Amino acid sequence: KMIYRLTGQVQHYAWGGKNYIASLIGLNSAKDQPCAEWWLGAHPLAPSEIENVTGKQSLIEFLSQNPTALGQASHQQFGDELPYLLKILDVEKPLSIQLHPTKAQAEKGFEAENAKGVALTDSTRTYKDRNHKPEMMIALSDFWLLHGFKTKSQILATLNARPSLQPLAEKLGKQSLAEFYADVMLADQSTLANWLLPIIEANQQPYKNGELALDNPDYWVLYTMEAMAILPEKLDAGLVCFYLFNIVHLKEGEGIFQDAGIPHAYLRGQNVELMACSDNVIRGGLTPKYVDIVELLKIVDCREVTPQIISAAPQNQSEFTYKTPVKDFALAQICVEVQQHTELTLQSAGILLVMQGELKIQDKSIALTLKQGESAFITADSVVEIESEKGGYAFLAKLP
Repeated sequence: KMIYRLTGQVQHYAWGGKNYIASLIGLNSAKDQPCAEWWLGAHPLAPSEIENVTGKQSLIEFLSQNPTALGQASHQQFGDELPYLLKILDVEKPLSIQLHPTKAQAEKGFEAENAKGVALTDSTRTYKDRNHKPEMMIALSDFWLLHGFKTKSQILATLNARPSLQPLAEKLGKQSLAEFYADVMLADQSTLANWLLPIIEANQQPYKNGELALDNPDYWVLYTMEAMAILPEKLDAGLVCFYLFNIVHLKEGEGIFQDAGIPHAYLRGQNVELMACSDNVIRGGLTPKYVDIVELLKIVDCREVTPQIISAAPQNQSEFTYKTPVKDFALAQICVEVQQHTELTLQSAGILLVMQGELKIQDKSIALTLKQGESAFITADSVVEIESEKGGYAFLAKLP
């Protein structure tokens, strides 16, 4: 039963901002390249490092040598691997529209690509592992995202309000959402131009003058073209999705859960994300990366979605666990007032990330002081005391 200092890894994806993560974790060297994600976990692509008596060690290696660190319940359900991955994201430019497979789909897809001999590092590789990737996020700032299909009647109203999209509304009147979405994603350049160019031209000036509201899909079409340098003569079918999907605005502290198959795209803001330990992403446009339309249409969940916003944690609770419907992970917020302390009991392994202030974490044998941006790995069956002279708050990833 131990607490270890944990260091994550930065992912420098092109859509990331330059300042948020660097200042959160105290990186000085990162100013010249974007810092999109900070990963805390044991994913083979970017495992965290644990500090023990002998020095630093990959968390994957540590867990293979100390399997009991995960706890019995975790071991029975998920085997020898840490089942979740904790991340901080800084979304400066929109991410691709994406969705994640179910466990069964992931296992099948992974085996199929292995059988075809597609290398894990190949840019056309879709399935990087055998796992599903349900995920939840809590906004750390104002946050905008796309999440699932709107109801058919909402989509029709959106399309009918724009003359160039009325042919699409007529089409949707005769089709299921799945057939309709397939046709949109397979549309050629001249068709995309007929739908989108009139909207783009009509909104150029209002967009430049800052007159478009952020809940207006036209705004996001123009913003995305600018942010991703999409040319009018090389339109992306993903742009049409701003008229089909829910545009969701989360205030700081609120969150959302993304289940398998639900199409989504992060548009702007910072968040903390917790997911099953997987990197399986099927893209549906707004990306220079590989888009496998056939696979996308197999996996996409076209049900009509009314976004369920996860409420912000109440102010006065020292430990608050957000509600999500999965067994793979749970996210808690831990708040410690000035010169107060709180006790945590963990049945499974946990990762604690300090977001603000300074927290002292101790069990019988060890005490660690963690500043903003610093993390600890806590082994299963631990009881830890957390205190703070100056106050602070942290996120804790664990099993439910």
